[in-house]
Amino acid sequence: MARVCPALGLFAEGPFVLDSGPYVQERDMPDTKPYELDAFMAGLEKRNPGQPEFHQAVREVAESLVPYLNQDENRVYRSARILERMCEPDRVISFRVCWQDDDHKVHINRGYRVQFNNSIGPYKGGLRFHPSVTQSVLKFLGFEQTFKNALTTLPMGGGKGGANFDPKGRSDAEVMRFCQAFMAELYRHIGYNTDIPAGDIGVGAREVSYMFGMYKKLTGEFTGTLTGKGLSFGGSLIRTEATGYGSTYFMQDMLETKGEAIEGKTILVSGSGNVAQYTVEKCNHLGGKVVTLSDSGGFIHDPDGIDEEKLAFIKELKNVRRGRIAEYTEKFGGTFHAKERPWAVPCDLAFPSATQNEISADDALTLVKNGVLGVSEGANMPTEIEGVHVFQAARVLYAPSKAANAGGVAVSGLEQSQNAMRISWSEDEVDRRLRDIMRDIHAQCVRHGQEPDGHVCYVTGANRAAFNKVAAAMLAYGVL
Repeated sequence: MARVCPALGLFAEGPFVLDSGPYVQERDMPDTKPYELDAFMAGLEKRNPGQPEFHQAVREVAESLVPYLNQDENRVYRSARILERMCEPDRVISFRVCWQDDDHKVHINRGYRVQFNNSIGPYKGGLRFHPSVTQSVLKFLGFEQTFKNALTTLPMGGGKGGANFDPKGRSDAEVMRFCQAFMAELYRHIGYNTDIPAGDIGVGAREVSYMFGMYKKLTGEFTGTLTGKGLSFGGSLIRTEATGYGSTYFMQDMLETKGEAIEGKTILVSGSGNVAQYTVEKCNHLGGKVVTLSDSGGFIHDPDGIDEEKLAFIKELKNVRRGRIAEYTEKFGGTFHAKERPWAVPCDLAFPSATQNEISADDALTLVKNGVLGVSEGANMPTEIEGVHVFQAARVLYAPSKAANAGGVAVSGLEQSQNAMRISWSEDEVDRRLRDIMRDIHAQCVRHGQEPDGHVCYVTGANRAAFNKVAAAMLAYGVL
């Protein structure tokens, strides 16, 4: 029987329950045409011109949702135009950020906050400081965040923000002045029950601390409005490690479905920042051998593996000295490949953990040819859509970022809980909760993505599981 929400004006006799919300049986429902993917995307692209990253993110979701929504039992979603509404952010806030460098020169940057969807909780998502930040990039990230946060089982909506400011090469004082100027505008639009930003590329503990200090000064409140804070003022243990650990946990769960394990596997990791570092750390703990890391200058290949001593050097290099990955080979040997990515190195497992669209279709074909068993995305949308198709066709264990890298926002949600209760959980307690959340996300993907022959399409599973949760709330609210 088709499902229907009374808020749409479609009433009948008797009760009907869809997920957690009360509805009534169908009596009269508007005729709804099935979706046609290319026509749907053409309309979205017309409404959002010049936003290729956003188009890509929506297409990846729509490819798996359109067949699902075209099933007759899901006609209510088409009647309510839930997918169209999910693709339109609640609001996009843009503002000017003026600040002075150490030479007293005035700079002007553009700041953003995209509040995408708060159907299941306050907006939640990171802030990115990088020259590549545009409205398109942040809309893609906010759209993905809506689905990612729904998968965590925590009550969080989706949002994203940032600025086209590059903290690289800037002094601490310059970064502080920019962060304070940025927060002097952003504070009007966020709040503990409204929108809770966190860190992302270019925004680590230093930047979050400067922004939280300014927020506290402007509002006179000490609340958990930002996550990723220092441990001395409301931060959570394991938050720094969470995205890398979570991505590795998800790979562990995928491998277990095939009777495999991380132990003994040769592993490629891209990037060398927070996500990459703690992916290496957790892979080491589980007996894997990571042989690559990278930055914008190229990648290093160490066939002997990046052990704990070598990883400690990387952390000091990147987190303290903010140096270049090429320095690794000067100390430990191996080879540095300038302006290249690591995907041609033979491996068992791959963890793209740098930035969006770092794996092309050709890179994906190379990985498949070299026998890769699994790919777990630590970065946001690091695989081009054609590359995703390659992994799917080869039936590689492929974990999309909205599932695999949800550990970061999951622990951000746990940080909110600790702030609300004015307590701090132990490292073991937070890690246990993170492990449980990642295991639950994997189970949701399996439940919604298992095909008749037993293969699991994790893209389909993640998208449909997240869609169902957000859509149920949107139907319950009526047309808003």
